[in-house]
Amino acid sequence: MSLAPKDEHEAQIQFALERGIPAILSVIGTQKLTFPDDAYDLIHCARCRVHWDAQGGKPLLELNRILRPGGFFIWSATPVYRHDDRHRTMVNLTESMCWKAVARTVDSNRIGLVIYQKPVSYSCYKNREENTPPLCDRKNNLNSSWYVPLSNCISRLPTDSKGNLHSWPAPWPQRLSSKPPSLPPDSEEAFNKDTTHWYALVSDVYVGGLAINWSSVRNVMDMNASYGGFAAALIDQPLWVMNVVLIDAPDTLSIIFDRGLIGMYHDWCESFNTYPRTYDLLHSSFLLSDVTQRCDIADVAVEMDRILRPGGYVLVQDTLEMINKLKPVLHSLQWSTNIYHDQFLVGKKGFWRPTGGET
Repeated sequence: MSLAPKDEHEAQIQFALERGIPAILSVIGTQKLTFPDDAYDLIHCARCRVHWDAQGGKPLLELNRILRPGGFFIWSATPVYRHDDRHRTMVNLTESMCWKAVARTVDSNRIGLVIYQKPVSYSCYKNREENTPPLCDRKNNLNSSWYVPLSNCISRLPTDSKGNLHSWPAPWPQRLSSKPPSLPPDSEEAFNKDTTHWYALVSDVYVGGLAINWSSVRNVMDMNASYGGFAAALIDQPLWVMNVVLIDAPDTLSIIFDRGLIGMYHDWCESFNTYPRTYDLLHSSFLLSDVTQRCDIADVAVEMDRILRPGGYVLVQDTLEMINKLKPVLHSLQWSTNIYHDQFLVGKKGFWRPTGGET
């Protein structure tokens, strides 16, 4: 996943998405990133000018939160080898967080590079001379990052229901279908059923059974991803899937990352952090019935229209009643639609735009 703030001069995220690379608009500022704890195996920041030591180190503590135990942070920037106050502050901060510097070097342009590794146990934390920054309270260890301020504590390492530390996921591609470390024991049956369901539906209906030209599809979004079964079923296709977990749905985003997939939290009553016309296909499964209890279906449809490319598709599985509510809204946007088996709507966005006298 690539992330960067909105940049009026370079539009880095827009360029990445146009190249078919997973990316979102985001910034490490005052609020947590919309990812779960312990999500990423590796975080890379090249020549970045983020002040990691700002606010007592809150930006770096946020990276620590989303980095998997044993994961790596690769940082290349001039301050890596500057022996000034900021450099010393960064060294002191990483040491206090028990990050181990496993490699250092300088490239041909004299840009420093350092690779840090996050600890896999509590031994270093317990042996610190000062408990600064402190470990987060256990009650704050939930995957809650939607409109939440950055914290000034070290997130606790993930454990199972018995208190045992999570193991690293299985190697790729086995981790896609093996039991995720963060999967609760009582959810294993539901997880397996979800995986089987989506493999069957994608192969039997979605690929070849609907009017979708999959060869033109690269950037895909699952608007309510659950366990990521839809994305897993498409893994052999030359595309990638952004898995969205709703903020008011069961929190399964850690499971999605454990599978080697990517995603983020979102509320579809708000706009999504991306540029217009950046996705080729949007998919949802019985999403609208829930979302439209809190916001208007037209608002959701307009946001779908904003982020979908002309010529792109929406694939909606829902009740026929909800499909019949969505269909006229899409037609008002000059989309074409088809309904299959009374539960699947395929909409295709056209190239129409209002002319002079139209509103």
